[in-house]
Amino acid sequence: MASFKVASDTFITSTFNSVDGIEYSEVIVDFEAHTITHNDYNGVKKLLQQLFLKAHVNTSELTDLLIQQNHIGSVIRQAEVPEDSEEDEDPADEVFGFISMLNLTERKGVQCVEEVKDLILGQCEKICPHSVTDDLEKVLNDTSKPVGLLLSERFINVPPQIALPLHKQLQEEMAEALNSNKPSGKCHFYLMISKTYKDPSKTIPARGAPPKDELTFVNAEEEFFYEQATMKFHYSVQEETDSVLSGRWSFDDVPMKPQRTVMLVPADRMSAVMDKLKEYLTV
Repeated sequence: MASFKVASDTFITSTFNSVDGIEYSEVIVDFEAHTITHNDYNGVKKLLQQLFLKAHVNTSELTDLLIQQNHIGSVIRQAEVPEDSEEDEDPADEVFGFISMLNLTERKGVQCVEEVKDLILGQCEKICPHSVTDDLEKVLNDTSKPVGLLLSERFINVPPQIALPLHKQLQEEMAEALNSNKPSGKCHFYLMISKTYKDPSKTIPARGAPPKDELTFVNAEEEFFYEQATMKFHYSVQEETDSVLSGRWSFDDVPMKPQRTVMLVPADRMSAVMDKLKEYLTV
């Protein structure tokens, strides 16, 4: 896959000063998306760990699978790196984010795939009615309607506008894979695990029911997937040392309740999601 350049935007970085606390500076950065390669292993694995935290999921094996299917997925890197950069590692090789889709149905029996399914079903069983868990289990085990795990992770201070070209590229790659009978091309459902949090200080009034905490998506564009999901639930990760997200953004001084939101989106609703992405993220 040829690289494509994402429009420049403001990349917010933070530095810690022992006297004044956290100071923020703005740096204009251009990003480029490239095919995922073995050189991206550490960066992709780190972002997967950011998502799964202490969950029993083999992120090393999952990273390997994403690299192996190099016809689908992209990583985000800095487009141009100053020659006088004093970083110990080459900033051009740093992974600021990635997007990919792993077909859980085609990979049935692979350890990390079964661990992801067990995680989701286990959390669903704790929170949802038995009927919902049964329905989700049927979806995950129906080999006639493949389920794809949609993974889209990035540093929290990378602007959301970058999501539009990445999702467009992913859809094109999947269509090409389907036409050429390559793995991960056919997908009937998209399964997503999104980083979200609730702010107890901001509640949404509900008639005849207790007020609900406001739900916020760390990757803002994933709210559009949430709107189209036919099945969704949340589970807390507050006890999994989720105090700092990638990008050095801390929950320590705000009453946030970190959680994960699981969504199941039918493939035929993806066009509606993409329309929303184009409407709100086009620069």
